[in-house]
Amino acid sequence: MNIPEYDMTSLGITPPSTVLVTGGAGFVGAYVVRDLIRHGYVVKALRRKAVIPFYIDADILRQVNWIDCDILDIFALEEAMKNTDAVIHTAAKVSFHEKDRHELFATNVEGTANVVNMALEHNVKRFIHVSSVASLGKRNNGSVVNEDSKWQENKLNTNYAVSKYYGEMEVWRGIAEGLNAVIVNPSTILGYGDWNSSSNALFKNAYNGFPWYTNGVNGFVDIEDVSNAIVKLLATNIRSERFILNGDNWSYRKLLNTIADSFGKRRPYRKATPLLSSLAWRLEKIRSFLTGKKVLLTKETAKVAQSNTNFDNHKILNALPGFSFTNLEQTIKKACGRYAK
Repeated sequence: MNIPEYDMTSLGITPPSTVLVTGGAGFVGAYVVRDLIRHGYVVKALRRKAVIPFYIDADILRQVNWIDCDILDIFALEEAMKNTDAVIHTAAKVSFHEKDRHELFATNVEGTANVVNMALEHNVKRFIHVSSVASLGKRNNGSVVNEDSKWQENKLNTNYAVSKYYGEMEVWRGIAEGLNAVIVNPSTILGYGDWNSSSNALFKNAYNGFPWYTNGVNGFVDIEDVSNAIVKLLATNIRSERFILNGDNWSYRKLLNTIADSFGKRRPYRKATPLLSSLAWRLEKIRSFLTGKKVLLTKETAKVAQSNTNFDNHKILNALPGFSFTNLEQTIKKACGRYAK
């Protein structure tokens, strides 16, 4: 991959500019809001419900102008976009349940198109879109995916991945229409948040003794590194680029073992072969139907856990001098310590 050099002498959006964060009460959005406030930005944050992210300091949250707004509501979105210098679009639906397919595409594609359109209409000076490595497509041969990799249609791509791919296409369309934008593609995000949602459920499952593991490989990254990179990119002149945010590539077995060890719990002890994974998600579906409890394993998560994809992080390291990724063992130890409390 040809990694370009960037001119860092010309800055982008700097404090005390006003930044609008979509999905401000979500996992990524909440940490971005925190870091923007710490850096001296004026922050407006959208949320669909009056939810307060309990894992962020209350003194920080009180400095945010919270706006109850769904990005599918273009009239409310237009009002929120007024007097905004920059937008950081973190709002997204994350799910691997088939029943959520419609909402995935509505939020991640239509919602992103709405945010892009309003940013163009209001001449927003800077736009950061939080996509996902899922939008680059899954591989199963251990190959390394970088920013030049092209989307590949295959059975490993989940509905979430497809929705993020088409959502990212809306941002590229906006760039073609003059939007000053940068796209970041985080891998699976680890850290302290609500362990009942998104990738944080990995911690809850390990704490509860989920017995299955696979030798599939995926990329993982610290939530604080994701937020740090986003805020740093906001203040640069870099535009029309995408950046993979990935701390390291680990097998799921290594990840779950490390989390279990940090909690002092038993490591997963049942290897989920492709055949057993297929059986396991079906049994989980039956158990969920009989008990009314949310499934711990779906057809899509079982599929992803068997894939073998590595992600290259050199481009962002080259673009942001002094930026580095946190060691994943340190990330997990810190998060488990907070979850355990």
